[in-house]
Amino acid sequence: MSAFSEQRIAVTGGIELAVRRPEPPAGTTGGLPVLLVHGLSSNARLWDGVAGRLSAAGHPVAAVDQRGHGHSDKPDTGYDWATLTNDLAMVAAELGWPRLVAAGQSWGGNVVVELGARHGDLVGALALVDGGTIELADRFADWPTCEAALAPPPLEGLDAQRFAKLIRSHHPDWPEEGIEGTLANVEVLADGTVRPWLRRDNHLRILRGLYEHRPSQRWPELRMPVALIPAEDATAPDGRFMAAKREEIRRAEKLLVDGRTHWIVGDHDLHAQHPGEVAAILAGLAAEAA
Repeated sequence: MSAFSEQRIAVTGGIELAVRRPEPPAGTTGGLPVLLVHGLSSNARLWDGVAGRLSAAGHPVAAVDQRGHGHSDKPDTGYDWATLTNDLAMVAAELGWPRLVAAGQSWGGNVVVELGARHGDLVGALALVDGGTIELADRFADWPTCEAALAPPPLEGLDAQRFAKLIRSHHPDWPEEGIEGTLANVEVLADGTVRPWLRRDNHLRILRGLYEHRPSQRWPELRMPVALIPAEDATAPDGRFMAAKREEIRRAEKLLVDGRTHWIVGDHDLHAQHPGEVAAILAGLAAEAA
């Protein structure tokens, strides 16, 4: 497993974001940088397996804890699309990256779609890992219904060891780095219980923004290569879910100027479950965009 370091970078409004980077192996050459963006209530460490592989292949890599998440600051404001994407652009500027590949998972996929639309000169290619196509207003009758269905579970106060057992039992085929990344979604308190890094009020602020977001309106504006990497859930009990997802992907393929799809059989967190496959797609995308 790669060694990682963490630095803090000041972004919009003086908020500091935690940025996690693998230590580059000696003798590697500089490929196009890759910026990795996590999903809602997640954290940068779920990208560790992908980040380590890309770094070993010669790419500068950074995974960001978005505001409110992980080790980053947790303000009550700034969860709108303009601020979120400005945060990422400021991280790239601080790292000295004038051009990069941006990869986002789930809500993070929607964030990097906005990054590509708003900061097109910065983004040489996009990768959307089971995200970037999410339009919750089409899935739910109204916002209260969406909020009731997708509000965060009450994890605060759960015993940390019990939480770890639950995560391991639900993901028996995941690599250890993916498990450890998932466990890092919560803070372990002095009394041995856990608390999500993302506060419930901020979670709901982000969820409301995601409910109102229409990435499909942005897809035709993306002039760079876009890799769609959706999860094929072979165990889904409701076939309508996968049918709707396939239609969503077909729609994106039609509207994107340069889109291509890579289905991977697995869970929503494909980057944690199958880091080798995801890293290979990103490396190919980076080589194309270089």
